[in-house]
Amino acid sequence: MPDYFSAQAATYAAFRPTYPRELFEFVAEIAPRRDVVWDCATGSGQAALALVDDFARVIATDSSAKQLAHAPPHERIEYRVAPAEDCGLPYSSADAITVAQALHWFDLDRFYAEVRRVLAPQGVLVIWSYNDAVLDDPVLDTQLQHYNSTTVGPYWPAERQIVRDGYRTVPFPFDRIDAPSFTLKRDWTLAELAGYLRSWSATARYISEHGTDPVVEFERSVLARWGDPTRPRRVSWPLVVLAGR
Repeated sequence: MPDYFSAQAATYAAFRPTYPRELFEFVAEIAPRRDVVWDCATGSGQAALALVDDFARVIATDSSAKQLAHAPPHERIEYRVAPAEDCGLPYSSADAITVAQALHWFDLDRFYAEVRRVLAPQGVLVIWSYNDAVLDDPVLDTQLQHYNSTTVGPYWPAERQIVRDGYRTVPFPFDRIDAPSFTLKRDWTLAELAGYLRSWSATARYISEHGTDPVVEFERSVLARWGDPTRPRRVSWPLVVLAGR
């Protein structure tokens, strides 16, 4: 798994959005038991922390120690540095496996082999991803999409296209389980939106190459339309969910 996030690990932890509670309830409902869940590529633990409400034990792995250093501690979460394709969990030990916003970075053949090894009988794999953020004001949203596709567009890794395709091109060799529709929503100030943009791998690569922060210009360009920068604006991301056993 390429490491595009260690450099901005603190920003990622602070500004990446959390997921709807209903999503985790869905994972728990379809799992055969609620003993152990493996949260693969947990990053800074956004999904892992939510999973403790439904599972007795959460094993949360990530290949980036810097990401895990910003994950919230919890007595029922065990964080481990490990790649998705070789997690170190025992055979048939997990009732559920979750992957939030990360499948597109994996070696899929090796990861799916690891899933089959680790899942308990009738265990479930639930994968989700969100695409481009959408702002509730159409003018502001146009400026946000310009930043996404034009300002930092050339700096997105190639794997990002899999996300933009809504995971439609991703092989999923498991017995499918229909998932409800979920939408991630947040009411953010301009500073919170700017922090989120700085957590992007494309923004980090732009800064690395140019030595300047493109988010500063984005903030300046939208300020007149935004008005009071402390006024929250609704940001939405439709979720794509793949589930199977």
